[in-house]
Amino acid sequence: MHQVYRVLKTTLFGRGYLRVNSSYTPVKLLLHWYKQLQPGCHRILLSGVLLLVLPIWLVFTTSTHSPQTLAEEGIQWWIGDRLLENYVTLWWQESGFRRQVTVPGMLLNSTILGLGFMVGSLVISMTAAYAIVFFRFPFGSFCFWMIFITLLFPLEARIIPSYQVVAHLNMLDSYSGLILPMISSATGTFFFRQFYRSIPDELLEAAKLDGSGPWRFFIDILLPLSKTMIAAIALILFVVGWNQYLWPLMISTSENFTTLMLGIRTARGYQGFSIAILALLPPLLVVIFFQRRFVKGLLEVYK
Repeated sequence: MHQVYRVLKTTLFGRGYLRVNSSYTPVKLLLHWYKQLQPGCHRILLSGVLLLVLPIWLVFTTSTHSPQTLAEEGIQWWIGDRLLENYVTLWWQESGFRRQVTVPGMLLNSTILGLGFMVGSLVISMTAAYAIVFFRFPFGSFCFWMIFITLLFPLEARIIPSYQVVAHLNMLDSYSGLILPMISSATGTFFFRQFYRSIPDELLEAAKLDGSGPWRFFIDILLPLSKTMIAAIALILFVVGWNQYLWPLMISTSENFTTLMLGIRTARGYQGFSIAILALLPPLLVVIFFQRRFVKGLLEVYK
């Protein structure tokens, strides 16, 4: 904490961005900084950031304490002395009823679920939007709105019939059963449809004059133009697939298909908090590295 305090003083305050007394403690420093912010949007933004970050901070700090401390004192506000020990122990510890669940295995299952859901949803969404926009077939608009209406029926509303279909197809306790029933994404179809509608018809006519067929036009022209849109939708779909809890809980009876979200439910003591932090890291890294493409891709829809 004192290292962070010195860095703030030498960067923000030492360079004259904000005026501060050298005798301030870290708490007084934050309060003084908050008072110097411009009224209105800056304070609202800072308050929103604190409300979002505070629960994550509490989960992280609580995961660094011993089970005895948590049992006696509850949620902890500051980092404990067992940060590395808790996470190293959790990484190699075997849990579950049959002692077959490990953190690397749960991480692998969550990654396969997130990537499989992302890739499958992208393929279906792009091809469906391409057919609706560029192929003039009867009831094309009606088909799109029927796809869009599925947004009103979340997974929880159709989980029993979906489970029965997967069970009859003998896809229980398999990656295909985890991924395939969820890959139809009306959200991706909607965004790709809006993006394809912004492409001028002259481009399609020019491709036809050059002898390009439907698939050649899709692969050589539409895909390069859709790079930023693909990155934006892929980010959303990966996070949605990664955070799935109810469907893996219903579809998998074997501990070999336990995801990180399911691991939080069965963990005890500090382990649940530690698994929650580990489950947060991959989506956080994806958002950090793809945030520019995400914003750029969504802006292209509304040009």
